[in-house]
Amino acid sequence: MSQTPRSNARAERTAAGTKRRRIRRIPRWAAWCTGVGVVLMLLSGAALGGSEALLNAATSKVTQRNLLGSAGGERHHQSITGAKNILLVGLDARPGQNPNDLVRSDSIILMHIPADHSKAYLVSLPRDTLVEIPAYDNGVRPYRGGQNKINAAFAFGSQGLTGAAAESHGFELLALTVKHITGITPDAGAIIDFTGFKQVVQTLGRVCMYVDETTTSIHVGKDANGRPAGPYKINPDGTVNHRIPGVTPNIYTKGNHCFSPAEALDFVRQRDLLANRDYDYGRQRHQQQFLKAVMKQVVSDGLNSPTKLPSLLSAVGKAMTVDDGGIKLEDWAFAMRGIKPDSITTIKTNNGTFNSRSVPGVGSAEILSPTSLQLLKSVREDDVQAFVAAHPTWVTADSAAPTTG
Repeated sequence: MSQTPRSNARAERTAAGTKRRRIRRIPRWAAWCTGVGVVLMLLSGAALGGSEALLNAATSKVTQRNLLGSAGGERHHQSITGAKNILLVGLDARPGQNPNDLVRSDSIILMHIPADHSKAYLVSLPRDTLVEIPAYDNGVRPYRGGQNKINAAFAFGSQGLTGAAAESHGFELLALTVKHITGITPDAGAIIDFTGFKQVVQTLGRVCMYVDETTTSIHVGKDANGRPAGPYKINPDGTVNHRIPGVTPNIYTKGNHCFSPAEALDFVRQRDLLANRDYDYGRQRHQQQFLKAVMKQVVSDGLNSPTKLPSLLSAVGKAMTVDDGGIKLEDWAFAMRGIKPDSITTIKTNNGTFNSRSVPGVGSAEILSPTSLQLLKSVREDDVQAFVAAHPTWVTADSAAPTTG
C-alpha cells in the first residue's frame, strides 16, 4: 500500500498526508477484514477512498475458492442488492492431515445481513445439532446420507481428501446440510482458521475482551518448574480423560482480560471446563465475542499504523478462505460499508441452553427448539430484527473490554 515515489520533497509530503487520511478512513473495511466471513466486506473503505492501489492490495491478500458448490445459488449475474446470508465455518483442524482422519467443523455460523445492509446478525448452530445429512459423492468416498450431528457433514464431505479439495467438498456438504434444515441458500461462505487468528492477534499485540465465565484450559498449563505442559490427558475425540499430576492449567477468570496471541487461541478452543457448564454453547458464544472484540480492536489500535496494516491484511488473508458467491469482493465491500462492529448482533440458538436427546448410533445430540426454528425462519425471511425484539435474552452480551493498561 505504499505510494508511488515522487521526485521532490513536496510531492512526498503530499503523498504521505494522503496516505494518513486514507488510513483514517479505513475503519469499516478493516473491521470487517479481521472479523469472520465478513472479510467479504473488508474493502469498503478502500472503495470509498477511491484508491485502486489500496483496493488491489487488500484483494490480493484474500484466499478465494468455490466452497459452496451446488449448495450456492446461480453464480452468474448475481446482484449485491437485497438481504444476504453468509455461511461461516471454523475448523478444529485444517485439511492436509492424514486423509483417514475426519475433520469436523468446530463452529458453524450463519451471518445474516438485512436488505438495507445497515447491520449484521451472527447465528451459531451448535455443532452437535441433530440433522439429516444428504447423500454426497466427493469423487473418492461417497457418503450415503443419514442422521448425524451437523459437524459430521464437513467430515463426510472431505473424507479421503486433503488440502483444498477437502476444504471445498467438506464445506459443500455442510452447506447442503444447512440449506436442507433451514431452507437458506448461502450467498457466500468462508472457512475460519482460528489458529490463523493467532497471527492476527500477534500483529495487534493483544486482544482485549470481557470473559463472561471463568474458563479452565484443558490444553495449556505449567509444570512445577514453570515450564509449559498439558494439564489434562485428552481422549481421541477431544474430551478430557484425567488431570495430569503436577501441572497447573491456565485459568481465565471472569472479568476483563487482554490476551496474548497464544492465550486468545487457547481461550476460544475451550468447551469442557467452563464455569457455567455450557460446553459448546459457551464456546460458540466465546468465539463470537472474540471475533467481535478483534474487530473493535482493529478499529481502535490497528488502523492508525501504516506499519501494522499490511501485516494485518496478510494475517487475515491466511486465516480465512472465502467464497464470494459470484459477487466481486469490491461490490461486497461497497455495499457493506455502513456496517460497523457495534452493528453486529450475536444470537444464541436454543437461548444458549441444552436441549439434548440420546440418539442410537449418534449419541447425545442437540435438538433445535421450536423457537430456534423460528429464529432460522426469520433469517430466511429477513425478519431477524423482529425476532430479536421479541426474544431479547437470546442476544449475546458484548464482550469488548477497555484496551488501556
